[in-house]
Amino acid sequence: MTSDSTASARPTNPADRIDAIDVLRGIALFGVMAINVVMEFRVSIFEQFLGPKTLASSIDRAVETILTQAVELKAFALFSLLFGAGLAIQFDRLAKSEHRTRLLARRLAVLLVFGVIHLCLIWNGDILTEYALAGFIVLPLLFGPRWLIALAALVFLALYLTIQDFPPEGFFPSRTLIWRDVMDANRIYATGGFLDVLAFRLRELPLIASLHAFVFLRTIGLFLLGALAWRSGLVRNTRALFVIAIPAIALGAALLCGGMEPLGTILLALGYGAAILGFASFERGKQLLGWAAPLGRMAFTNYIAQSIIFGWIFYGYGLGLFGRLGITEALAIGIAVYLAQVLFSAWWLRRYRYGPLEWLWRSLMYGVRQPMVVAEV
Repeated sequence: MTSDSTASARPTNPADRIDAIDVLRGIALFGVMAINVVMEFRVSIFEQFLGPKTLASSIDRAVETILTQAVELKAFALFSLLFGAGLAIQFDRLAKSEHRTRLLARRLAVLLVFGVIHLCLIWNGDILTEYALAGFIVLPLLFGPRWLIALAALVFLALYLTIQDFPPEGFFPSRTLIWRDVMDANRIYATGGFLDVLAFRLRELPLIASLHAFVFLRTIGLFLLGALAWRSGLVRNTRALFVIAIPAIALGAALLCGGMEPLGTILLALGYGAAILGFASFERGKQLLGWAAPLGRMAFTNYIAQSIIFGWIFYGYGLGLFGRLGITEALAIGIAVYLAQVLFSAWWLRRYRYGPLEWLWRSLMYGVRQPMVVAEV
């Protein structure tokens, strides 16, 4: 049973949400979708580590360049910043609740369960498990002052950058092991039934874990930067956002061109986030980007739905298009799914307060059924 004081702590009312953050989350979801469908559902996630492939289509080459240079890791870094900011927002809004720590720990535990289910049963490119684990590390630091959060962010990001330059021996799988996995993936994902795909997905988990290990410190650092952006008031300071956005994007792009991809990626994500938040704070920006807000409010539901839909499209138990499409064709499918989710999210939130998985997540976090229909009080 949940105590009265716990039950009285309520999730954020839709009217109290910060629309610009929802807009940014919805746009970031497009970047995540584009990379997932092109590089992780269309072909094996590990194919990129075997060296560049010669693409016959000039359009495919152009699209691949845009995705790898402007979107790839930047979209995931942006999502990490948003998750950290969201965790800090909830932490601060629950300040008057004596059960704040318990509620937020339960929220992360529920996310971890969702993540493991997604990882094992739906798609092993899952980021929810990593986010939940990183959240448990970040949560205690939110009790500290801003200078401590800033220092911790710098330490974790510095450690991440060090590992990228000097990875421990044996930290990443051998090329032979990756090549063998890609060959098996080309056969099983393309033609296998659901149980065949499930068994292979579980077999790939140790390899997947090595990818997460490479970026785990960055995820924690970006969570803390997102929390710091909220705590410092930067999220709502339009002038400061644009002051940050322009040099961050310029410097990030320069670093990428200079071969310093890890640091350049972080700076570009910061620049993208600041620019979109700043623009979405203006009335004109709200009009132009408002379509993304419902998508962002339902990002959890839409993220899982994309995995289910793309799994059916590309794997053998569905249409079996794995390895058979070019980059542009796969991206076109992803864009069609994304646009359908834009329309569905707007339709759903006119009737309901939360997305289906967002509602379940909140109900499990608070231990009581949350009101779902818009008319419910």
